[in-house]
Amino acid sequence: MIDRLAAALRPESPVTDVAGVSSARAAALSRLGVRSVRDLLTHYPHRYIDMSSVQSIASAPIGRPATVVARVHEVTIKRPKPHFELAEVTLVDGTGTLVATFFRQSWLAKTLPAGTRVSVAGDVEFNYGFKRMTMPFLDKLDDDAPVAGKVVPVHRATEGLPAGQVRTLIGNALASCAGMHDPLPHELRMRYRLMSRSCALRAIHFPRSAAERRQARRRLAYEEVLLLELHMMRRQAKADAAAPAFAHVSGGPCFDRLFASLPFELTSDQMLAIEEVRADMASPRRMNRMLLGDVGTGKTMVAAFALTLASDSGTQALMMAPTDVLARQYAAQIGPMLDAAGVTWTLVTGSASASERAEAAAALGSGAASVAFGTHALLENDVACRACTLVIVDEEQRFGVDQRDRLIAKGVNPDFLSMTATPIPRTLALALYGSLSLSYLRETPGNRGKRSTSVVGFRERGRAYDAALAACERGEQVYVVCPLVGEKPASDDASSRKRRSSHSDADEEQPVVCIESDADMRGDNLKAAEAEAAFLQAKTFSAYTVGLLHGRMKGDEKRAVMERFRSGEIDVLVSTTVIEVGVDVGNATVMIVEDAERFGLSQLHQLRGRVGRSEKPGEVYLVAATSDEHAVERLKAMERIDDGFELAEFDLSLRREGDILGNRQHGASSLKLVNVTRDAALIEAAHADAQRVIAADPEGEHAETRLLYREADVAFARM
Repeated sequence: MIDRLAAALRPESPVTDVAGVSSARAAALSRLGVRSVRDLLTHYPHRYIDMSSVQSIASAPIGRPATVVARVHEVTIKRPKPHFELAEVTLVDGTGTLVATFFRQSWLAKTLPAGTRVSVAGDVEFNYGFKRMTMPFLDKLDDDAPVAGKVVPVHRATEGLPAGQVRTLIGNALASCAGMHDPLPHELRMRYRLMSRSCALRAIHFPRSAAERRQARRRLAYEEVLLLELHMMRRQAKADAAAPAFAHVSGGPCFDRLFASLPFELTSDQMLAIEEVRADMASPRRMNRMLLGDVGTGKTMVAAFALTLASDSGTQALMMAPTDVLARQYAAQIGPMLDAAGVTWTLVTGSASASERAEAAAALGSGAASVAFGTHALLENDVACRACTLVIVDEEQRFGVDQRDRLIAKGVNPDFLSMTATPIPRTLALALYGSLSLSYLRETPGNRGKRSTSVVGFRERGRAYDAALAACERGEQVYVVCPLVGEKPASDDASSRKRRSSHSDADEEQPVVCIESDADMRGDNLKAAEAEAAFLQAKTFSAYTVGLLHGRMKGDEKRAVMERFRSGEIDVLVSTTVIEVGVDVGNATVMIVEDAERFGLSQLHQLRGRVGRSEKPGEVYLVAATSDEHAVERLKAMERIDDGFELAEFDLSLRREGDILGNRQHGASSLKLVNVTRDAALIEAAHADAQRVIAADPEGEHAETRLLYREADVAFARM
C-alpha cells in the first residue's frame, strides 16, 4: 500500500527524482518545459518510426521514405555561409554509401565517431553522386541491438539531451510510477473501453503496434479533455458561488422601445441568442455566455438588447472593445439606438481628454450613465460604477485573463457576455471555454451584398488594381492591406516549411504564416508602409485620395483617418490589420491583401469581412507573392469557402489552435494529444461527462470523485 501511494504521488515530484536525471540533464529537460515527473510522463512522442522494414543503402528507394542501418564512416562539418553550419554524416553498410545532412548540429562530430552503428529514417534523395537524407531521424544502436520489428518513438529533444537519452529517462519515470492510481472512475473506463492510465502511458511511449498506440492516445486524450473541462467548470462554479448574482428583469420599456425602433428584421439566430441572453440575465445564477458570430452576423445588436436589460433593471453595464476605433464605432452605431430606447450612455477611451474622462467617470459613479463603451481605459482605477451588473467583452481572445477579471471586478459578480467574430468551431469552443454557455450566429442579415474572393499571383496583381480603380470610378472605396511594414520571411522555400525530424531540437517547425494581428508587426519599418501609400497615390490612384492607417499611430491620428475614410474624403485606405475587427464602411467594396500567404485563413476572413457590408457587392483579391504550391492551395480555400466556421475547421486541420486564436492563454494550449477537428466526438463526450460528474457530486464527497477533482486541479494548476 505504501509503495502504491508513493507511486501515486510521484508525478508531482521534481524531475530530478527520476533515475538518471542529473542537474545538467534537468537543466536540458527544463528547456523542453519538463520540470516534474508528470511533465516527463506527458512528454509524448511527436512521431514514430516503424523499423519493421529495414533496407540496405543499395535497395533504399529514391524519392520515398526508408529506414537504413549502417555505420558512420566520417562526419564532416561545412560552413556554406557565415553563421550557418551543417554536419554531413557519411554512412556505409557494405552495399553503398549514404550521406545524411543535419543543420546546425556540429556537435555530431563529437558524438558519432567512425564505426558507430546507427539507424536513420527519412526521405531518400539522390544528388552529387550519392543517396542522401536531409535531417533524418537518427538513433545510435548497440552493436548487437535488434532493429527489425521495432517501433521507435521520437520525442522532442534538445542539445545535450538526444532522443535516445530522453527515451531512457521516460522509461525510468514509468518504472518509478508503476502501480499508480488511475484517476478515471471505473464506470467511465468501462463505458468507453479505455485501458488503464499506466498501460496507456507505457503504450504511447513504447508501443508494440500501431493499434496499441491508437488505443493509448484515445485513453489519454479523453482524460486530457475531461480533466480540463472539470477544472474550468469547477473554477467557474466557485467564482459564481463567491457572491450572489443579480437577477435582471426579463424585459421592460427600454428593451421594448429598442425592439420597436429597429428599421430591419432580426435574423432567427439573433432572436434565439437574445432570448438565451435574456433568460440567463433573469436567472438568479450568473450569466456566463459566449456569443460566437461570423463576420457581419449582427453580434452588436444582441449586445444592445443585453444593455437595455441592465438599464431596465436600474443597474449599469460595461462593454469593452479591443481598439479605440471599435469602441467609438459602437458609440456611433449603438449609441443612437440606446438614445431612442431611453438608455443613457458614455464613452471611455485612452485617447479621450482629461475632462472627457472625468465627465464619463462621474456619470458612471453617480449612476447617471447606464452604459459605458470603452477600451482598456475602462480598467483604470478612476472608472468606478455605482451598480454594474453586466460586463460585455468583444473579441475576448485579444485580452488577457487578468484584464477580463479586472473588468468583472467593476461589479459584484456581474453577468458576463463574451463576443467574438473569430469563427471557433463548437469542439474548439468546448475545449477553450468549457465553462461557458455558447450561442452561435451564422445567418447574415438579408440586406448584405454578395462577396467574391480571388487569389491572384504577384504578376497578375494588375487585375486586382483594375478592379479597385473601377470601384473608385463608381464612387466606391478600397482597402489595401499591406504587410510591407513587416519583414518578409527569410525563405519562401517549401522545404523550409516542412517539419524536419532528428534527435535535436533544431528541427522546430517553421511557421507557415507570420502575421496574426497588428501586434505581430512591432518594430516594423513604417517607412515601407508610407512608401507603399505614396507609390499608390503617385502611380495607381493619382486621381484619388490615398490614406494610411497602422497600429502604431496615435489614437487621435487613427480616429482622424477613419473619419476621413468613413466620410468618403479618402478613397483608398492603405492599412495593416488594425482594420480587421469591427470597422464598418458600407461604401468600401474592394479589398486587396498584399503578401496574403503571410496571413492565417481566419485572419483573412476577418479582413474580408470589411467589404460587402451594405447592399453593394464586395470583391476581395488575395495577392500571393509566393510560388509555394502548399501556400497557394491554402489561400485557394478562401475562394470556395465563405462560411467562417467551415473555414475555421479547414484552418484547424492545418494549424494549431493557439495559432488561430493568436495567443496561448487558454486551456486548449495545454492539451498535448487532442486534435479538435479529428476528436470532435471525444470532446463532446468528455464535456458532457464532466457536467454529469459535477452534477452528481459537486463537492467531491465520494473518494473516486475526489481523486478525479484533485487530478484536474493538479494537471491544470498553471492555467
